[in-house]
Amino acid sequence: MRTITTTDDLAAFCDAAKSQPYVTIDTEFLRERTYWSKLCLIQMALPGKSGQAVLVDPIEGEDMSLEPLYDLFRHKATVKVFHAARQDLEIFFVEGKVFPEPLFDTQVAAMVCGFGEQVGYETLVKKIAKQNLDKTSRFTDWSRRPLSAAQQEYALADVTHLRVIYEWLAAQLEKNGRTKWVEEELSILTDPQTYTVHPEEAWLRVKTRTTSGRFLAIVKELARFREDYAQRQNVPRSRVMKDDALLELASTRPASMEELGRSRLLLREGRKPEIAEGILAAIKAGLEMRPDDLPKPDLSRDQIQVNPALADLLRVLLKAKSEQLGVASKLIASAADLDAIAAGEREVEALSGWRFEAFGEDALRLCRGEIALSAKGNEVRVVRL
Repeated sequence: MRTITTTDDLAAFCDAAKSQPYVTIDTEFLRERTYWSKLCLIQMALPGKSGQAVLVDPIEGEDMSLEPLYDLFRHKATVKVFHAARQDLEIFFVEGKVFPEPLFDTQVAAMVCGFGEQVGYETLVKKIAKQNLDKTSRFTDWSRRPLSAAQQEYALADVTHLRVIYEWLAAQLEKNGRTKWVEEELSILTDPQTYTVHPEEAWLRVKTRTTSGRFLAIVKELARFREDYAQRQNVPRSRVMKDDALLELASTRPASMEELGRSRLLLREGRKPEIAEGILAAIKAGLEMRPDDLPKPDLSRDQIQVNPALADLLRVLLKAKSEQLGVASKLIASAADLDAIAAGEREVEALSGWRFEAFGEDALRLCRGEIALSAKGNEVRVVRL
């Protein structure tokens, strides 16, 4: 087992990887106490059972540059293989402003190869690689050193079995003509906007049923302050204030430290002077926002006229198509997509790209009365009219 802690050794491994068709990659990180994930370990493996597998340790190698890895990410002749890549990619985007290209995510691929929704790595190891994972090191604090031999073996297993899984899934996609389907899905993972949270838009993530413009203005200003503070100080946004406390403050609107001190839901961390002052300033800004600038609630989903019978038929069609294709139904279309289609909307994700081929085309035919659904035993069939 080899651990890399120097820039030269990392460059040598990455240069070797550039001559290979693919490299499997995983990371271990911590995020419980920070806004941005703390990168603790990178695991990589080259193809073949005897292919080199290494641990890259940025904690032990505190002076090591990751630029050789980022250069590998830019090398388009080598596929970079991850499982459930989103958090890994966020780390590399924040640290190096780079995405691995081309990218392959085995979780996404598995969802279009009959393994259901959000399939876990352990399941794929068992079903494809025919191996069982040792779970004893699952709850490791990856920031602590030294790592035991068992912890290192556990970490490496995340990329060694991934080789077999990737080769099997890639072959299935090619056989079924679905490689482009996965490529479309992965384009979202390599979009910088996927990982960029703008403080001025943070309020859109706060769930509230209140439609008052003034209330939403205070929510917007509080969420903006919370996001900005959390990013600058690198602390979890929940340490500044949780959503329930934010909504309470938007309702009670304290104007002084004394009034703020009466909050039932604000945690002790949120009562620190620098946070408390920011909260009061945000509430004041929300109260003083001009009427023309008040945020407006998104009522579009409440206002669409859904045909409930048609929506039910679309759900049956989706289930039938999902089972026929072996593709997770939630990957094809959401409940909101089905309601929108049943209401006559056509700017819907399920009606574009590979989803149109898999489901959308027949969904529109159903809406136009060009097909019907019939049942025989446990099978639902599409009947042309």
